Amino acid sequence: MQANSIMARNRRWLNYVVLSAALLAAGCSNENIPTKDLGAEIDAVASTLIEQPLLHSTSIAVVYRGQEFIRHRGDMETGKPTPPADATLYEIGSLSKTMAGTLIAKAVLEHKLGLDDDVRTYLQGAYPNLQYQGEPIRIRHLLSHTSGLPNMLPERANLVLENFLDHRTPFKLNAVYTDYGQADFFRDLHTVEIRRMPGKDYSYSSTGTELTAHILETVYQSDYELLLRSFLGDSAAMTDVSIRLNDADATRLAVGYHSDNAEPTTPMPQLPWGASGNVKATVPEMLKYLKFQLAAGPVVTESHRTLVEFDAEFSIGYFWNIVSGDRLKGIYYAHHGGVPRSQCYIYIIPKYDLGIFVITNQSGEQTAHAMEAAIDTLVEKIAARENVAG
Repeated sequence: MQANSIMARNRRWLNYVVLSAALLAAGCSNENIPTKDLGAEIDAVASTLIEQPLLHSTSIAVVYRGQEFIRHRGDMETGKPTPPADATLYEIGSLSKTMAGTLIAKAVLEHKLGLDDDVRTYLQGAYPNLQYQGEPIRIRHLLSHTSGLPNMLPERANLVLENFLDHRTPFKLNAVYTDYGQADFFRDLHTVEIRRMPGKDYSYSSTGTELTAHILETVYQSDYELLLRSFLGDSAAMTDVSIRLNDADATRLAVGYHSDNAEPTTPMPQLPWGASGNVKATVPEMLKYLKFQLAAGPVVTESHRTLVEFDAEFSIGYFWNIVSGDRLKGIYYAHHGGVPRSQCYIYIIPKYDLGIFVITNQSGEQTAHAMEAAIDTLVEKIAARENVAG
């Protein structure tokens, strides 16, 4: 959801992860010899993470070869004994996109739609602008961030996000999306200009994800949130996942901090469908999501399928970043999520039958790097454990 989620940002963190893994693998010493208790090692990683500047709480879920771990550390509110808990609802930001991609994969397998369908097939009215030199935007272009659609609609939201770290950004973003609904989205979609051939160049687009939610509603004749909750409930036993919260659940929503502002900030505003960044879930629910991904059933396998390969190391599936060429991790699937008061990562690493979800209730310039380092440490410890076992 953030401005730093565009391709340049993705490439920086991907390169950072690859480099860090190589350095860690090369620098293994006695301190990296695994203990008998993986839970204790996860504890240590969580404790080290919240020692980083501005970070004072974190929650981590790990699934490793069938073993399940959840750890909460720190206090969510500065100066108050408020540790996160299993019941805490977190805003998972753009990790929401992987769930939308999973629903599209299901629809593809059920022959409800095709990846090469012109998206205008699912829109009412004429949209002659959603093409470039006769080539229309297709569903696969939405999933791979190659549609040429802007990051956000309305366009003025992108101007706000250009200065994401400014303390006024959450307030400005809320103002943009006050009373901004689906009719407004379609009005603004008519004004979009596609300036390059779809399917070629990566340009991160939450607009494209919101459009996939409408397409899913059209083919299934059902509300997107209902579709999502029904599928996750049936397929992954996830029952505590929402886009819009009722009053009771709103009291469980994690407090969070934006940039270096010492005062808590407001939640991410509601987007027209919420598929691109409005999902809320507890850590136990995200652990179930890790298990669902690692089980690699037909829908997950389809969602992990490469749709566009940008280079030898970086591809895109159904909204999933697919990374190759990492000696330590092998091929893995990952996504970053960020809203003005929360950041998180999900990693699915088949090499070790390993899934990791890390979240913190702070969203600043160095938050992602701190979580990446924590994940690298965890993966290194898992790799060392496997080497000893082997």
